[in-house]
Amino acid sequence: MSAPDPSPPARAVRWALLGVMLAMLLSMLDNMVVGTAMPTIVGDLGGLEHISWVVTAYTLATAASTPVWGKCGDLFGRKSVYLLSVAVFVAGSALSGAARSMVQLIVFRAVQGLGAGGIGALAFALIGTLVPPRERGRYQGMTASVMAVGTIGGPLVGGFVTSHAGWRWAFYVNLPLGAIALVWCWFLLRLPAVRAEARVDWAGITLMTAVISALVLATTWAGSAYPWTSWRVLALFAAAAAGVAAFVAVERRVAEPLLPLRIFTGHRNFPLMSVLMLVSGVTLFGCSLYLPLFQQAVQGASASDSGLLLLPMMAPVVLVSQIGGRVMSATGRYKVFPVLGTACMTAGLLLLSTMDASTSRTLTGRYMALVGVGTGFLTQMVTTIAQNSVEMRDMGAASAAITLFRTIGGSVGVAVFGSLFNRALDGRLRAGGAGAVHAASLRGPAREAYLHSFATATHQIFLVGAVVCAVSLVAALLVKEVPLRGKAGPPSGKPASEDGAGSGRPGSVGGPEKGEAAPTTAS
Repeated sequence: MSAPDPSPPARAVRWALLGVMLAMLLSMLDNMVVGTAMPTIVGDLGGLEHISWVVTAYTLATAASTPVWGKCGDLFGRKSVYLLSVAVFVAGSALSGAARSMVQLIVFRAVQGLGAGGIGALAFALIGTLVPPRERGRYQGMTASVMAVGTIGGPLVGGFVTSHAGWRWAFYVNLPLGAIALVWCWFLLRLPAVRAEARVDWAGITLMTAVISALVLATTWAGSAYPWTSWRVLALFAAAAAGVAAFVAVERRVAEPLLPLRIFTGHRNFPLMSVLMLVSGVTLFGCSLYLPLFQQAVQGASASDSGLLLLPMMAPVVLVSQIGGRVMSATGRYKVFPVLGTACMTAGLLLLSTMDASTSRTLTGRYMALVGVGTGFLTQMVTTIAQNSVEMRDMGAASAAITLFRTIGGSVGVAVFGSLFNRALDGRLRAGGAGAVHAASLRGPAREAYLHSFATATHQIFLVGAVVCAVSLVAALLVKEVPLRGKAGPPSGKPASEDGAGSGRPGSVGGPEKGEAAPTTAS
């Protein structure tokens, strides 16, 4: 007689994951909310020359801390480390809301970013711990919905809160919601605590932080603060390359590496998924920034509706993600989805690159929907395939790596697209004898010339994005379809030992976290 399946019921898993998703939604909303509130913040605090650092500090802290949070979750228990990251994010929100100068706001935004790095990395690791890959497709709609609400709702929430309650409440609103997420996860998310005896990889943490900092700063400053060929930007890229070489050398020697190289060499699917997540970050962040800009400047859409402008792209993400997830859970087949995803994204970006001043909003929405279909097939599926390619002991590090690639892809993509856009727009305006002015201040032929130049600059962005997606299609075709694990345990299929944690509280849910030789005790 076989042992009963120790997996928790689906309803209990969904209740537990709601708290995880709430914290994840907060971290996604925050960056979008702050973008809308920035004009009011500058008017109150001043420091216009430092405005870019409000975003850069958050992004830099998020990217640099992501792999550290992921590894700490593997070593010390994903639940406790996740709760700590949420607490750090809430503390950063409270401090940001109380900031009295732009310098203070930048520092406190970095604290927020530290917490957001842990939320992003460990949310997917917790999903990987609670839900086996074969069943994970049933829950993809939750994460896809969080992404859509965060992208669309952020500007709307930011505008509403700022205009009715003041910009400080754009941060203070995180406090009650963050407290709910903490209490929810504390009681309903039950996982065994992990006591690790391995030493922390301080050398790896230092080198990884230096590499990510150099890369994010280089891509943020290049084309805006400094030319791409300036010595400052080139020095940062050189420092990042040298740091990667040193990091690899260190990770080969330490007993418990920050980012185990075995996750990249154990199965070819993981590096392939890393490439696809990098491209997904480039595409999603690029479209989220430049599509509303095109619709406002060229098609005359209202800036107050900037979040709703993305609805034709984000709605298919939720729908398609749910369909693909259910098909994957029912059949165990998944290779077709990355292939379809990259193909649809390539086609959608090519169509977006054909837009000009005469393109209607309806036609633009159709092109955006095709990109959304591709994103829905790709984003969540990539995470599932990547997690299925590693052992349970590396789940946190692998999830953090995938999240990091998406963050870096977004940072690099926005920087490169911004450089291409500004160069193309400024060049065509100078050639036409006009300055870099807004279309609203122009009339007649001058306005038509500006709109044409703006559309041409946007064309270059989406054309480059289409080329990048076409290259990533090769990575999707190389994916090897291996059976999805049917239980939330090691790849060998043997269920990890349970110590009974989480079984004494009605409605609680959880499974064992198994380290490489780390004893566990009940939480």
